[in-house]
Amino acid sequence: MSRLRSVPRAADDDRTKGAVRADDLRAQVHFCSETGQIWLREHRMLLVHAEAQALLRKELIDTLGMTRARGLLMRMGYASGARDAEIARTRSQNASDLDAFMTGPELHTLEGIVRVVPLRLELDRSAGHFHGEFRWENSWEGQWHRHYYGTHDEPVCWTQIGYACGYTSVFMGRPILYKEVQCSGMGDEHCRIVGKPIEEWDDAEEHQQFFNRESIAQQLLDLQTQVVELRSKIDERQGLEPDIAGNAPAFCKAFELLRLAAGSRIVVLLLGETGVGKELFARALHRMSDRRAKPFVALNCAAMPNDLVEAELFGVEKGAYTGAQVARPGRFERADGGTLFLDEIGDLPLPAQSKLLRALQEGEIERVGDHRTRRVDVRVVAATNCRLQDAVREGRFRSDLYYRLNAFQIEIPPLRERKEDIPLLAKRFLAEQCAIQGKKLLGFSDKAKRSLLSYDWPGNIRELRNVVERGVLLAPPATRVEVHQLFASQPDDDGTSLSVDAHGALGVRSWEPGRALSEAVFNGTMTLDQVETMLLETAVDKARGNLSSAARMLGLSRAQLAYRLKRLSEPAGAGEGAR
Repeated sequence: MSRLRSVPRAADDDRTKGAVRADDLRAQVHFCSETGQIWLREHRMLLVHAEAQALLRKELIDTLGMTRARGLLMRMGYASGARDAEIARTRSQNASDLDAFMTGPELHTLEGIVRVVPLRLELDRSAGHFHGEFRWENSWEGQWHRHYYGTHDEPVCWTQIGYACGYTSVFMGRPILYKEVQCSGMGDEHCRIVGKPIEEWDDAEEHQQFFNRESIAQQLLDLQTQVVELRSKIDERQGLEPDIAGNAPAFCKAFELLRLAAGSRIVVLLLGETGVGKELFARALHRMSDRRAKPFVALNCAAMPNDLVEAELFGVEKGAYTGAQVARPGRFERADGGTLFLDEIGDLPLPAQSKLLRALQEGEIERVGDHRTRRVDVRVVAATNCRLQDAVREGRFRSDLYYRLNAFQIEIPPLRERKEDIPLLAKRFLAEQCAIQGKKLLGFSDKAKRSLLSYDWPGNIRELRNVVERGVLLAPPATRVEVHQLFASQPDDDGTSLSVDAHGALGVRSWEPGRALSEAVFNGTMTLDQVETMLLETAVDKARGNLSSAARMLGLSRAQLAYRLKRLSEPAGAGEGAR
């Protein structure tokens, strides 16, 4: 067994050997100015500013929190240590285990991370025995952590401890865990680490968890589900009614169908444009049914990655796929006894569609990675803003699932077909936003009311709510919301813009001045190059030859304008050979 102990004579010999090894390593570092690459043997390296690395570390902590950042940095260090262990392996052929192992600490020092001083080292690779204690001096990680966050109550050299674990584990061929027992980030003069096989630590699992990759996206989806469930429970406790109101015949017809469906267990399919309130209808159906005491769970199929949607719907067993660290129930199990709302059902992937059909027909599900069948009692309400018949014809949606979902169809009318409800809804949203923003307003001006009624509302009720919120934010206290506070004159996606006419009506203003020019190009009277030449020359004339000023008029840089002028002045066909 190779041993190194911190006795004076041995330390002198070790320093001599260490200096020789360090010189050998430094001789293998090559800087190639021609390619801009740095090489350590056959491994490409990077020379990074310590402050830039510290700022990245700080952003990870501020964004992800201490716990997640710690795990990410430890895994990054582990990967780096594992790579350096490959270099140590190449040296082990002509050196003792002890000399070969010390390659890692010397590389850690050479790379500018920390000065590593061995205090005690016992290793026997054939027997799998390892015990190491090291002092870290001038730890960049501990110093910068104290710089940004002050003295910490726990060790903070996470990247470095990950490096030590990765390097030693690969070198020894078995998991080795290090713990930092002293840390400069805690106010100690130096850092000190102790490493030994993972099974020799009583609290190994607590530290080992940081080396397991976690899916932040999956955790966000779980949190989203919890928020939906909590909102549903709060609404039930407070007796709140869904934000549904209207007197228009089309709306009343749809709501009456909803009442009829509430007393049965039939699957309901809600149809309507984006923003008409399909989820509000689904919540109202749940409250009117005998399932109101059980959970209401919602899932937007369009917002879910295809590779996660089955796990989200039906649950997942531990180890079913990378990132599935624990078993967890899906939306069906969470909604057991209650209502499951599947929005944008047309975007559900085909494999999930077949499993959904079985769940609807048999009342049974299987978690991803499991073969055990689970019984569930769930009422499904689906919604879509597209024509499922077209998706069936195109092969994107199963016909048998479509017929199953289409048992009871309710079409929610768009806001433009229920104009008489706009004043009622606008008044409700106004009161709501005044309460939220702590502002007292007298209502809407006459022109504002007229504009609300004349607009077509492509975004429906959701857009109306947002417009009213904007108006409440911009209107001074104790006044009425005016039309310019509701609508901003800004371009739509198609290049047109919204504007208010002299009568207060909101409409679409087209770019009439450019229509004649467009027609001239379409009719072949002018070419696109001629139009561009006219624009460029007019801008230069207006700027009196000042190219910088002309470029600003056209929204170009001076270099872009100069390039266009040069290209237009070239004879036809010039530059073809270059292309």
